Amino acid sequence: MNDKYDALKSNVSMLGHLLGNTIKGAHGDELLAKVEEIRKLSKSASAGNKDDHAKLIDVLQSLPNDQLLPVARAFSQFLNLTNIAEQYHSISRNCEELICSPDALDDLFLRLKGNDVSTADAEKAVEDLKIELVLTAHPTEIARRTTIHKLVQINKCLSQLELNDLSSTERGKAELRLEQLIAQAWHSDVIRQQRPTPLDEAKWGYAVIENSLWQAVPEFLRQFDQKLQGHLGKSLPVDAAPIQISSWMGGDRDGNPFVTAEVTHEVLLLSRWKAADLYLGDIQELVSELSMTRCNDVVRAMAGDEHEPYRAILKSLRKTLTNTLDYLDAKIKGQHIDEKDILTHVDQLWTPLHACYQSLHECGMSIIADGLLLDTLRRIRCFGVNLIKLDIRQESTRHADALSEITRCLGMGDYSQWSEQDKQAFLVRELSSKRPLMPRDWEPSDEVQEVLDTCRIVAQQPREALGAYVISMARTASDVLAVHLLLKEAGCPFRMDVCPLFETLEDLNNAELVISQLLNIDWYRGFIQNFQMVMIGYSDSAKDAGVMAAGWAQYKAMESLVTLCEKSGVDLVLFHGRGGSIGRGGAPAHAALLSQPPRSLKGGLRVTEQGEMIRFKLGLPDVATNSLNLYASAILEANLLPPPEPKQEWRDLMETLSDVSCDAYRDVVRGSKDFVPYFRSTTPELELGKLPLGSRPAKRNPNGGVESLRAIPWIFAWSQNRLLLPAWLGAGQAIQYSIDNGHLKQLEEMCREWPFFSTRLGMLEMVFTKTSPSISQYYDEKLVDAELWPLGEQLRARLAQDIKAVLMVENSDHLMEQNPWGAEAIRLRNIYVEPLNMLQAELLSRTRTCDEESIELDEALMVTIAGIAAGMRNTG
Repeated sequence: MNDKYDALKSNVSMLGHLLGNTIKGAHGDELLAKVEEIRKLSKSASAGNKDDHAKLIDVLQSLPNDQLLPVARAFSQFLNLTNIAEQYHSISRNCEELICSPDALDDLFLRLKGNDVSTADAEKAVEDLKIELVLTAHPTEIARRTTIHKLVQINKCLSQLELNDLSSTERGKAELRLEQLIAQAWHSDVIRQQRPTPLDEAKWGYAVIENSLWQAVPEFLRQFDQKLQGHLGKSLPVDAAPIQISSWMGGDRDGNPFVTAEVTHEVLLLSRWKAADLYLGDIQELVSELSMTRCNDVVRAMAGDEHEPYRAILKSLRKTLTNTLDYLDAKIKGQHIDEKDILTHVDQLWTPLHACYQSLHECGMSIIADGLLLDTLRRIRCFGVNLIKLDIRQESTRHADALSEITRCLGMGDYSQWSEQDKQAFLVRELSSKRPLMPRDWEPSDEVQEVLDTCRIVAQQPREALGAYVISMARTASDVLAVHLLLKEAGCPFRMDVCPLFETLEDLNNAELVISQLLNIDWYRGFIQNFQMVMIGYSDSAKDAGVMAAGWAQYKAMESLVTLCEKSGVDLVLFHGRGGSIGRGGAPAHAALLSQPPRSLKGGLRVTEQGEMIRFKLGLPDVATNSLNLYASAILEANLLPPPEPKQEWRDLMETLSDVSCDAYRDVVRGSKDFVPYFRSTTPELELGKLPLGSRPAKRNPNGGVESLRAIPWIFAWSQNRLLLPAWLGAGQAIQYSIDNGHLKQLEEMCREWPFFSTRLGMLEMVFTKTSPSISQYYDEKLVDAELWPLGEQLRARLAQDIKAVLMVENSDHLMEQNPWGAEAIRLRNIYVEPLNMLQAELLSRTRTCDEESIELDEALMVTIAGIAAGMRNTG
């Protein structure tokens, strides 16, 4: 193929044609002709034809109400199909070297040899490798599970059609199946009719594991093992567990009143049920496969006189798993059933299956042992008997409120009014005490009772069912000690990892001081056994100070915490609260990890996977395998070929960039009297509340303004009108300020030699490429009072100047010069996103001026929101 994008374009064209057939069958020639007219005008307008741009606006503005929804659905559906084609293209057999990078791990091992990294150091890094992905409980995932299932099936059809030796019958069959799937998606509700519950979110997470990660984890480890043998001459141990999966779904109660102790308990039971169900599937297959009769003495002792010893052991396990499912079914329904011969601990699976594995090897059947049986053993090490480790997350003031009620009831005063020093003294005294603290005959408020009930649920679980207890908006050492005390009072028999989450600019800057205070407390040092987890907040820090200042504060916080914990002899794990969008710390995984401070990945990686990015990075087995490959190579590279320590002059300039960008960002967001009314009118922020995105309310405080908005709807709203303000505001202005003050050469050096800075610029380039000043202006003209237009004009002028500043530092003529594949993918989607943008502005105008609520208009508006989100990809 001459054009390296031909395979992708061919699939996009085919899917579009089949969607057209579906639209024609459902709505007739007239609507299809209208959709096609809009598509062609958009394509011409994207190429710079101003007349067709004006015609496109006229056509969309003149659509009758009954055509708004099907037209919106057509373009929204097409973007879903384009995403699937693009996602498939990244793993297809025809993915050419110009598009797909060479295998990241192979590439790394070759570079390790070139850099004289010793085999011993490489082996140690592999031994210490730990990747923990945390699926989060506030998905910006618009697509319903039923839609996602259809998209997965479409992917399978594309894979079939790529085979060169298909007969015409087989090809026709695959194409018919594709058209059926597209028709099924068209005739199903695109948008959920009801907001998902936390249980729905948890089930969505289990579906990702069942449909993708259950296959991807052992496949990645198989490939990793082969690479280790090829490059280091060493195998990955059977019991190695470099991959762990955790979740916030059903455990994250920060600002979500729907996540209760009861919900958390049910999610933990459902998680165990799903694990037993998936293992039962594996065991059924192994019963079919392991019909061998020769075995070693260990297996013979376990199987007795059975002629087929492996099957005898497996059938016993099958019975245990069936009992477990019956028991958990009853528990979930609130019924009582005896806890007899059920799965409660990982060794019940591991010990007999590992014995079978060793026996097969000893009896000359290694090729059989290293098949499905090895995959199952790998899964046991990754998923355990609980499938995922559930994190608990709660806001710091909720713990302080609980302690305040206790101290007031005991006549000790109001804990919340005490100084930090007095709080710490009280907490350490009570943590060291053997007597209970809780007063008798005390009736806590409902809010406090909920906190105490959550701690009791934690105390009743086996340790391996749980991840960390994350404290959002953590500010002080007492915030951490308070959770330890509440868990102690609940009778928690194990040490829970209590993880402070530092979110705002000020809190990030104080992170080292807080952890230092904790490590200076003798009780605390003894209790944590030299292990500390700290979560770095990306979303709220960027919302507070802008992306440039937040990025530098995150870097410095990580750096100072690494140094502090090294000096103190404490193992540190940094937990990254990244989102998919740039405004929430998003960046390509490999680049993002290599841009962190040296030594910050020594304890492994713990990172949130959020919203629609879960589907894009982990939703298909092959894609998930690739993602794990990228994570593993980045962590190993960061630890074996660490990035350079920044020069002092780079640090000094970053301080300036941070200060200038923060001031510029806050000057607009906090300082402009017109900003809030402009934001509310030019974006669909107010309308987002109608979209059943996730179980959490859009605001922490329902009566608050922009400052109370969660980071997700804040960024989501700006991505809809294509200004993407939070993802760039302040950054380019700071760069321009430094250029004007004679620092261009230094900025160029930082761009070339410092991954932290070059990654920041790369992220800005991607954001700039996704913006559309003309679309933003169109929203203003349709929706914003004329007296507020100057603010929009200023912001778009600022955007244009910022793009020039970044290109000057990078010595580039146009955006994403180094990433033509990414630029082409954005360009391809824009043809379908821009009509949706214009349609959304039209719908917002009609719904805001309409006296009566229109269900039809509201639904069409929701579809445009979903479609634009699909087109923009990393929206929240």
